[in-house]
Amino acid sequence: MPTESVASPAAKPSIWRSFSQPAAWTLCLLGFSSGLPFLLVAGTAAFWLKENGIVLADITMIASAGMTYAFKFLWAPLLDHSRLPLFGRLGQRRGWLLFAQLGVLVGLVAMAVFTPHQLPMFVAVTLLVAFMGATQDIAIDAYRIEIAPASAQGALVATYSLGYRIGLLMAGAVAVILADHIAWTLVYVLMAAMMVVPIITTLVMREPDVRHPTPTSWRGAMQEGVIDPFTDFFRRYGWKLALLVLFFILLFKVPEQSIVGGVMSPFYRDMGFSKTEIGAVTKIYGVWIGIAGAFVGGAAVARWGAWRTLGVAIVLESCSNLLYTLLLTRHGELSVLTLAISGQNFAEGLLGPPTVAFLSLLVNRRHTATQYALLSSLVNLPGKLLGFFAGGIVTALGYGSYFLITVLSILPAMLLFGVLWPRFRREQPEANS
Repeated sequence: MPTESVASPAAKPSIWRSFSQPAAWTLCLLGFSSGLPFLLVAGTAAFWLKENGIVLADITMIASAGMTYAFKFLWAPLLDHSRLPLFGRLGQRRGWLLFAQLGVLVGLVAMAVFTPHQLPMFVAVTLLVAFMGATQDIAIDAYRIEIAPASAQGALVATYSLGYRIGLLMAGAVAVILADHIAWTLVYVLMAAMMVVPIITTLVMREPDVRHPTPTSWRGAMQEGVIDPFTDFFRRYGWKLALLVLFFILLFKVPEQSIVGGVMSPFYRDMGFSKTEIGAVTKIYGVWIGIAGAFVGGAAVARWGAWRTLGVAIVLESCSNLLYTLLLTRHGELSVLTLAISGQNFAEGLLGPPTVAFLSLLVNRRHTATQYALLSSLVNLPGKLLGFFAGGIVTALGYGSYFLITVLSILPAMLLFGVLWPRFRREQPEANS
């Protein structure tokens, strides 16, 4: 799995060259590894929980195990400045990645063993899978940033999104449809077996050339791994600009993140759709629409840059949530479900590449894993918090009001986008150095 050929930082690559570099397709396979566990601890697990009589408020709380991803910055410094004893021979990035992938595999098998009938243990191993999934995301993001310049990140994110959404396809559509015909335990064992493909990818791909200092004392570890990544960001941008950027990052993905996870699976069922219909439209058709959106987003980043593309994508993604309200009066109509999924998934896919490309521009490669994990965690945290309380909000106000709240939540982010426009419209690449 060669990754030596990456776009030259000296010149902005063509769209074709950006997508055809070997590094892009390595990221596709790693994307599969990242996407597979995500739904298995959130939306797909919610189906399994609902069939075992767990109430909606509890389902959304359990499915919010995915919130673990929002706190991955807490242990990201370990991936920047330490090596695992048993995996160190693979290198810093590959060693941690293999460790996390094996953890996901073991955790999925454990979910199949315990099942929701042993709820405390089931929740515990669900958290394990989420933790390991978040850890592999830290390693993959750092690997992506370190193997290519900022100008190539849009294409890398697009091919990563292709693999990621194929992973979602397996964990979502395939898993849900299979659950209509075989036991959930067997479904999760099959999902665990699919982790073999990304594990092989990690074993054969090349370690990035970037080297990170390894502290020799506890004080040095705290300085290098915890203090410096934070102070560096504020030093490079200044306190005022840095705080504005952080507030913007916190807010602009709230509409997307608030409809990911436990609330949507029960919503589809309450709207009168079977698991097979849900799987076919939302997890098969919808995945490919999302892939199309990701490639359009990647091409747009290569052509117009991350910042301009990001502004358009934010608005489209937010407004797309209103399409779900059409289902409230059109129960069981597949054409309406298809329309809603088409708009929302395309907009969500479109938003991915400019989001990652913009965050990558902000990162100093001395602290790749830590800074990117922190920024990407901030992106997801508020929406996941809203999703955590989604069941209670829906119970009190109804689905329609909940979707409207998710749309209106974008207004503060767009105000900040306007304030930040003069600074980032030219996307200074030196922030990544």
